[in-house]
Amino acid sequence: MQKKFEPTAAHAAAADGLPVPERYWAMAAILMGIALSVLDGTVVNLALPDITRHFGATPASAVWVVNAYQLATLVLLLPCAQLGERLGYRRVYLIGLVVFTVASLACVVAPTLLLLAGARALQGLGAAGMMAVNAALVRLTYPSNVLGRGIALNSVVVAAASVAGPSAAALVLSVASWPWLFLVQLPLGVAVFVIGRRALPANAVPASGPRLHPLDVALNIAMFTLVFLAADALGARSGGAPDARMRSIAAVMLVAGAAIGWFYMRRQLRQAVPLFPVDLLRIPVFALSMCTSVTAFAAQTLAFIALPFLLLEGQGRSHFGAGLVLTAWPAAIVLIAPLVGRLIHRYPGGLLGGIGLGVLALGLAWLALLPQQPPTWEIVLACALCGVGFGLFQSPNNHTIVTSAPLRRAGAASGMLGSARLTGQSLGAVMLGLIFSAAGVAEGGTIALGLAAALAAASAIFSSLRLRT
Repeated sequence: MQKKFEPTAAHAAAADGLPVPERYWAMAAILMGIALSVLDGTVVNLALPDITRHFGATPASAVWVVNAYQLATLVLLLPCAQLGERLGYRRVYLIGLVVFTVASLACVVAPTLLLLAGARALQGLGAAGMMAVNAALVRLTYPSNVLGRGIALNSVVVAAASVAGPSAAALVLSVASWPWLFLVQLPLGVAVFVIGRRALPANAVPASGPRLHPLDVALNIAMFTLVFLAADALGARSGGAPDARMRSIAAVMLVAGAAIGWFYMRRQLRQAVPLFPVDLLRIPVFALSMCTSVTAFAAQTLAFIALPFLLLEGQGRSHFGAGLVLTAWPAAIVLIAPLVGRLIHRYPGGLLGGIGLGVLALGLAWLALLPQQPPTWEIVLACALCGVGFGLFQSPNNHTIVTSAPLRRAGAASGMLGSARLTGQSLGAVMLGLIFSAAGVAEGGTIALGLAAALAAASAIFSSLRLRT
């Protein structure tokens, strides 16, 4: 039986996916791993008050239990993607899974908040290993004529996992203490490793693959870290408006990040196989797809963070009621995904993305123009419209990013896919912090939704321009 799922030379040499049932087992490992890594980004949020009391820490310090994971994932995505091209996507995925699982155990036994944050950063490293090669493994697993369905399925799992975090945490915390949030990950990690070791496809690795230059890795970490910390300083992540001192610190970090980024990009232009894949950005359809992704996720983040303020403070809804209303957005993404998976191979990604993002812009504009006390059904419909639009954009755009890169650079394309998502989310958080500081939370929420609609419209233009390429 084991022989049936062992990666073979045929798997390594296969240029057009795995046969059934090997494909199903490989996707099981890929989807379970990405679900674990996405869930872990939000599952701890609900436990922060308990963690604060347990360690006698301040809320500002406890937030780093979340930030350490997100930051480590963001800064290490591209280095892990390049390691995938050098060592093989399967190997990097499994190593990342092992690191993630061991770090989960470290979170359970951490005696101090500092060590818990360190263990969370180690979890982020493991998650980066899985996320960086996730799309590349999907490309190796599915035949090209049905690859869109695989990418759509992957997108559904990511969307479902991102919204399931608080619910899963509430379920665990209702019967156990916060360390169990990490303890339950151990058997799941072991199960994914056993399946993945037998089923994941092994790509052909060149004899002299791309090498990681320490300076490039350091510059990549510094650039993304400064952007992330600027977003945190602006207060958008903690939900408060920043004071003048924090705005100044954020501005300095953004300027420093831009300066380091300029030097970093100049250096990458001279590399044969750059860590930050500027070679792929020379492909017009890839570059436009990246612009589409960054602006779309910035729009989504603006709306996702602004809406709770409007629902809770502006309309006086309960947390449970606000959560039910907001669930319409990711639920619509999940429901439309099977249809989108079939449309990908019938219509150009630029067309599907342009239509989807136009629908998203309409939904966001609808939310921005709602009266102060609108009926619940109208908010739900507007959120569902946003979800339909975002779902119609996400899978075709991911498909274009993954397939427009040469197969030998599938790892870099996969890493850029994740980086675009996290960069867009960070930029959205920065913009929301600036809006809250300038206009306040009450008026700022409506302004943020209007800006999100404008960003979605700009993203629709980027997507439509791909029809010319």
